[in-house]
Amino acid sequence: MSKWLTIIGMGEDGYAGLSEKARQALQAAEVVVGSERLLGFLPPHGAEVHEWPQPFSAVVERITPLRGRRTVILATGDPLNYGVARKLLSFIPFAETEIIPHLSAFSLAAARMGWSLPDCDTLTLHGRDAATIEAFIQPDVRLIVLTADATTIPEVARRLVARGFGQSRITVLENMSGAREGQAAFTAHALPDRPFSDLNTLAIHCIAAPGAQVFSRLAGLPDEAFIHDGQMTKREVRAATLASLSPAPDQLLWDVGAGCGSIAIEWMRSSRGCEAIAFEANDGRSRMIAANADRLGTPRLRIVTGEAPDTLAGQASPDAIFIGGGLGDPGLFEASWEALKPGGIMAANVISIEGELHLYDLHEKHGGDITRIEVSNLTRIGPLRALRPRMAVTHWRTRKPW
Repeated sequence: MSKWLTIIGMGEDGYAGLSEKARQALQAAEVVVGSERLLGFLPPHGAEVHEWPQPFSAVVERITPLRGRRTVILATGDPLNYGVARKLLSFIPFAETEIIPHLSAFSLAAARMGWSLPDCDTLTLHGRDAATIEAFIQPDVRLIVLTADATTIPEVARRLVARGFGQSRITVLENMSGAREGQAAFTAHALPDRPFSDLNTLAIHCIAAPGAQVFSRLAGLPDEAFIHDGQMTKREVRAATLASLSPAPDQLLWDVGAGCGSIAIEWMRSSRGCEAIAFEANDGRSRMIAANADRLGTPRLRIVTGEAPDTLAGQASPDAIFIGGGLGDPGLFEASWEALKPGGIMAANVISIEGELHLYDLHEKHGGDITRIEVSNLTRIGPLRALRPRMAVTHWRTRKPW
């Protein structure tokens, strides 16, 4: 089928800001679909008009019946930069579409600020929990952030202040390229008492005060970064375990016996699009996992409370599994191994002799590597200092055959 669907990006400069190619597509359209705001920018035309469906999930039912008719969908800015085109291309073949982008909010914001776009971190909080920003807050970085609406602004400021980044400079860029364009600049701890447009983008220069909470994106966050009751994979072992699990973009981890969620959370912080499911039997620890996910920037972490292996049934197949507790529970390893994707990584840590014996049996059957991880920390013995060893951890890693 020929290209029947054209997705056009539009800015606050409306029809006047469109390219000649975009205007020609609109003039030839039989059907135009867009939000009330974007449709309002169009001059009179003879096309059939549909407002963007609500809820957003109804887009499939709205667009699919138009197949074969010359259809234009109006999107904001660049349709492939956190825009609607990704959703549309999940059910309409790319060969049947043409995409005409406009300037993205990221490009416009960078131009307004004089910031080199490759030197900024860009993210969206539109339709996402504001806690997502936590993983991006680092000293002296520049963030360009798409917002849900005006309510995002005080929530971002609150999170910066709570982390010790209250001196960070926030610029609210409102209605960029439109007749109502405006800017407001302030520090995070001095949020002005004024209304903001719901159509805004944030430019943030993060500035850390002495004593600010600075959390690296690399594996091995300090143990005190997590709320925990002592049942957690400690920092040095956690760093080695994450390296063993080898996270890659868009992969899914099962963290079985998650404790405070440290492995799952660091997995999700490590690479673009990483997802995780934390399986935990204890209600109190599940609440700790949720609190840690919020404070460390992984609000998409799924938490499943209940006894494994029963809770594993019906979950999405993972690319990697970490078993931090309960390895010897009847059926737990077998159910995990069955669910693991071919080529996926299985890893487990144990500290008991019984756990080690079980690991040796699994190693005999499934191969892989066994490593003893021993860590000592500096302590005092009276006026002297010594290195006190912690309990050793035995780590097993293997890859499921393709």
